[in-house]
Amino acid sequence: MHSVEDSGSKMNIQEFKDFACASIDYIADYCENIRNFPVLPSVAPGYLSRALPKCAPEKGEHWNHIMEDLDRNIIPGLTHWHSPYFHAFFPTGQSYPAIIGELFMAGIGAVATKWDSSPAVVELEVIVMDWLAKILGLPEEFLNCSEGPGGGLIQNAASESTLVGILSASHKKIQQFRIENPLMDEWEIRGKLVAYTSKESNSSVEKAGLIASVKMRLLPTDENGSLRGSVLEEAIRSDKINGLVPFCVVASLGTTGVCSMDNIAELGKICESEKMWLHIDAAYAGTALSCPEYRHLINGIEHVDSFNFNPHKWMLTNGDCSALWFRNTTYVELAFKTKAALSVPQFQPELEHRQIPDVRRFRALKLWFVIRIYGVEGIQQHVRRHIALANYMEELVSGDSRFSVVVSNLGVVCFRLLGDESVTQLILERIAMKKCIYIMPYYYKKQLLFRFVVCSRFSTRADIQKSWDEIVNATNEVLITIANSKDPVSTV
Repeated sequence: MHSVEDSGSKMNIQEFKDFACASIDYIADYCENIRNFPVLPSVAPGYLSRALPKCAPEKGEHWNHIMEDLDRNIIPGLTHWHSPYFHAFFPTGQSYPAIIGELFMAGIGAVATKWDSSPAVVELEVIVMDWLAKILGLPEEFLNCSEGPGGGLIQNAASESTLVGILSASHKKIQQFRIENPLMDEWEIRGKLVAYTSKESNSSVEKAGLIASVKMRLLPTDENGSLRGSVLEEAIRSDKINGLVPFCVVASLGTTGVCSMDNIAELGKICESEKMWLHIDAAYAGTALSCPEYRHLINGIEHVDSFNFNPHKWMLTNGDCSALWFRNTTYVELAFKTKAALSVPQFQPELEHRQIPDVRRFRALKLWFVIRIYGVEGIQQHVRRHIALANYMEELVSGDSRFSVVVSNLGVVCFRLLGDESVTQLILERIAMKKCIYIMPYYYKKQLLFRFVVCSRFSTRADIQKSWDEIVNATNEVLITIANSKDPVSTV
């Protein structure tokens, strides 16, 4: 057993170097050999509590022993999100520059509140957010360096960004409404507030409404899964008749299920005329804006009050890293700034008053590493390659007459098996049982679909072909079983 220093340190500098080198080697080997891991684990609930001691060790252990336990007990219980055969949910960002960025973040250990608490933390975030805005082609007024009151910062997740947008919007509407109705107090107005989003939006939007204590109406979408202006207009008219106060729309640029796009231009014009806040949740699809050919997706951006996307989804950056911009930061600062901070002079944007926590980690560092190592061209290449792989998957599905592609947007392909949905369910269950690939079932327009997403940065055409072969094999097996059975449900 390795000795522990008397000074109270549990690891000396040499041990740290050895542990760090071994860890980097382990991570590199993990990434290089990720195709060899089953994408889904074969463990039962409670497996880890049976493998590990019931109490913490009384004395410190050598790092070698911990690495052995990591290999023996932790890795086998993981779902490998970066496997080329992981096609569920959405991509989760990861790249070698981002990993190094995380290492420096942890090693330096800097956090910041105001500028003088750690100038580089604040200033790099300001700069990197402007870089990002320019990469996506956002209007100049969203930039920290613009002459107007706009600006951006890094949040933890899109769910937090949506909550910050809703809280800013509700504060703004309450102040406006009190001017027009001076006899009503704040809590009376708050009880009448209503926000809108589509039924296809992420569940975090509805959750943000619950946390903000405002009504959130889930509106129906058109045949393409898009929230349209006519539907919003009718909802606003109805709610006004019932004495409610419409104040905010959360529009999706890439819904969770099928990556559909709400009509920002139509919604934006209505929000402007009704003095409502428009927040855009582009958590996954926002990265596609780095490619000019997809900038049409933000037609109507001139009406938007806040815009969010997650570099930690598709832009190769490890979480947590969610980018949020405001056209006018005055409203979020009025909503979040405490009285004690009102008179404190600032030489940089007051980022601490545009978020829920008081402090922030040095998250801009890993984003800075990613952008500098990949460059804009590298990010664009990554996006285009994933979309090309999704198009290849669409071709494979279309080439099998038993299947029909229902939706294909960016890196998301949703398709169905023609015929009885119970067969689709059996195929999905067989795929899940085999654990060779990970795909999600999804109900869309009352149809059960196979939802397939290109997620891993390691994915190749050969990987997509292998994943499709798994789906075809499972389909063949189920159909053969059904053909040989009088009661397929009980025998498959």
